Amino acid sequence: EQKLTANVRRRLAPIGKFRVYCLQSIIYVEGEDGADMDTAFEALKKVFGVISLTRAAACEKNKDAIAKLAIEYLREDMLRAKSFKVESRRSDKAFPMTSIELSQYVGNALSDAYEDIEVDVHDPELVVHIEVRDLAAYVHAMPVHGAGGLPVGCSGTAVTLLSGGIDSPVSTYMIAKRGVKIDAVYFHAPPYTSERAKQKVVDLAKLVSKYSGPMRLYVVNFTEIQMYIYDKCPHDELTIIMRRYMMKIAEYFANKEKAQGLITGESIGQVASQTMQSLAATNEVCTMPVFRPVIAFDKQEIVDISLKIGTYETSILPYEDCCTTFVAKHPVTKPNINVIKNSEKHLAEEIERMFEDAVKTAEVIEIG
Repeated sequence: EQKLTANVRRRLAPIGKFRVYCLQSIIYVEGEDGADMDTAFEALKKVFGVISLTRAAACEKNKDAIAKLAIEYLREDMLRAKSFKVESRRSDKAFPMTSIELSQYVGNALSDAYEDIEVDVHDPELVVHIEVRDLAAYVHAMPVHGAGGLPVGCSGTAVTLLSGGIDSPVSTYMIAKRGVKIDAVYFHAPPYTSERAKQKVVDLAKLVSKYSGPMRLYVVNFTEIQMYIYDKCPHDELTIIMRRYMMKIAEYFANKEKAQGLITGESIGQVASQTMQSLAATNEVCTMPVFRPVIAFDKQEIVDISLKIGTYETSILPYEDCCTTFVAKHPVTKPNINVIKNSEKHLAEEIERMFEDAVKTAEVIEIG
């Protein structure tokens, strides 16, 4: 709860001044100095750990004050609905009425004020919520769903391999939803990949950060390593060997960030580098866990989530990343790890120098 409250405060800080506090597992957000409550409400829909949200009005804990507030505050909702009921909850047991008595009292007041709407306790179009809590009584209409999950920062840290595609932003979102703080690595290959391709990834990171919170994006110049692998290794093994070096570099930054794992957007059988044998070959270079949350998803299932979180339209912009630029015509689909290691011997010590240059010259972009 403390982590979630802190995340809510952080998310609201750029929007305006708000009083944020937590009582009995409920987080209260009160605007100050004309704060933009509409923008705040939309922002908080994307905070992991929030199950539901509602816009409520407060009054003193008095039955007549509650009824009057319900009539005034819910006017637009009542005029739109054809039927309603009232549900009450009393966390303050000193309140002199039972929950049922309070619901009946407020329901009668609303029926008198809005004669054209029917009471329907079984299947109402509108549910009026009354909550009598420690500090005040609150009136609100039906809550909306929040992002769910766990508060970011309560489950450790992971580094995501973020490309310009559809899958990796979705995977990043899914791991962040379990409370994991995210940092990211993007592999840039100028002049084969453009600045627009890089900006596309930055834009995707910004979209994901609306859910995951701030992240550090490492932009790694991968051109020299790619070209060297291209010159020295069998072309059908290019993708696997490049992926192995991407994983090594990502793990370097994960260790730097004291992270506990890596994240990729791989799905079994989706492309040649994502067969079971290929995944085993890329995993072999890592000492930390590699999380693949969309591993068993069909492409459409991944697309559906990308549409939900708002990354799809950016992901499909036609700017190539380094993975697609150097793809082999006939990539190996069942690589043998021993054969791959033997091919990597041709890279010798020169690849280690390139590795050091790549990590030392990485650009760091603070997102969110």
